[in-house]
Amino acid sequence: MHGLFALDIAGTTVDEGNIVYDVLRRAVTEAGATIDESAFADWTGVEKQWAIRNLLRLGGADHDDARVAEVFASFTAMLQRAYRDTPPRPVAGVETWMREARNAGAAVVLTTGFARPVADALLEGLGWRVEAGDADATLDGLICATEVRAGRPAPYLIQHAMELAGVEDVVQVVAAGDTAADVLAARHAGVRAVGVLSGAGSREQLEAAGADVVVDSVIDLSVDIATAATR
Repeated sequence: MHGLFALDIAGTTVDEGNIVYDVLRRAVTEAGATIDESAFADWTGVEKQWAIRNLLRLGGADHDDARVAEVFASFTAMLQRAYRDTPPRPVAGVETWMREARNAGAAVVLTTGFARPVADALLEGLGWRVEAGDADATLDGLICATEVRAGRPAPYLIQHAMELAGVEDVVQVVAAGDTAADVLAARHAGVRAVGVLSGAGSREQLEAAGADVVVDSVIDLSVDIATAATR
């Protein structure tokens, strides 16, 4: 591979109307947490059990292991129902863009704070197939936060994507996402950090987190991984 695009799912490559965050807010609120929007924004983009634990703690609710597991199970069930009722769809133009990026020799790997069952079901619903190096597949890989030492803003999702793609040089890597946690993970991994405005984060939040560039959509990035210049 000539390089790597490590891309977030919800709000970056998949348009799901911020359902995941609506459901997350509802799950912790129903569990007794009181959260204001500024505090909630700090926990978007991260691994969901970790987000739930901290939102419960900050919101003054019970947050021991058993309670976190219970709320996470409720969150997962509510999210799956919500996605069945309102199926997510690809961000406009992203399927063509990913195909062009892979045809240009870059690997495209999705990274997510979702657990594997949710992520697999989401991609299956979109008809996206994952197979490294297969030109007929949609993606080269999918990595979930529960499969690495720690999710965003730690760098491990991106580093694991590099390992999967066989890319050793951080100069050849662009990581894109719609939250401050996505941008911080890219900064921590030493790769180019792209913030996208197609999801939960504002330009101000993404720039404050240290994005090298902020674009309206991931499809505004050139598929030329060597420069990653915006069109």
